[in-house]
Amino acid sequence: MSSESSKKPGRPIITAKRDAIIAAAAESFFTKGFAATSIEQVAADAGVSKVTIYNHFGDKRALFAASVDDQCAAMRASFALEPAPTGTLRERLTAIAEAMVAFLSREELVRFDRRIAAETETEPEIGEAFLAAGPHRMRSAFAALLDTMVAGGELDIADTELAVEQFVSMCKGMGDLERRFGQPADPACDRRRIDGAVEVFCRAYARG
Repeated sequence: MSSESSKKPGRPIITAKRDAIIAAAAESFFTKGFAATSIEQVAADAGVSKVTIYNHFGDKRALFAASVDDQCAAMRASFALEPAPTGTLRERLTAIAEAMVAFLSREELVRFDRRIAAETETEPEIGEAFLAAGPHRMRSAFAALLDTMVAGGELDIADTELAVEQFVSMCKGMGDLERRFGQPADPACDRRRIDGAVEVFCRAYARG
C-alpha cells in the first residue's frame, strides 16, 4: 500500500475535527467576542484537545480568522462565477444585494460587530484579522465577479473594487448603522435601498 493511500482513511476524521473546531470557535467568537473566547473552552465544545487546535490553526488569532472566513463563505458564494449565468443583470445584482443585506442583518453578526469594534480599540490586530478574513475577501470576490461582467460587455467599470464599495454602501444605507444602535430591522426600507442601489448602479455602469 502506498503512503498516499494509507493516509486517505484519516482525512475524513481530520476534516470532521477541523469543522467541529471552527463551528465551536465561531459560536464562541460571535457570541462572546475575541477576548472572552478561550482555546480551552473551544476545545471542550469541539470535543478535541488544545493541542489539536494548535496543530490545525497555530494560535487563537488564526482560529479567529478561520472562523470569520467560514461565516463569510456563504456570502461569498453569492459572488460565484457561473459559466452560464441566468437572469438579467438587474436580477443578478438584486439577488446579491438581498443576500448581502440578509447576511449583515443577522442579530449575531450585529452583536459580533459591536464587540470586535470595541476590542479593536485595545488590540488593533483583531480588527485587521477580521477585515482581512471577512470584508476584504468578500470585496475581492465581488470585484472578480464584476470584472467578469465587464469582460462580458455587461458593465463598463474602470475600478471594480471601488464599484463594489459603492454598491455595498448604497445597499446598506443607514440600516447598518441603525442596527448597531439597537434599531429593529425594517424590511420595507431595506427593499427600497436595494432597489435604489441596483437602479443607480445600473445607470452608472451598465452598457446599453
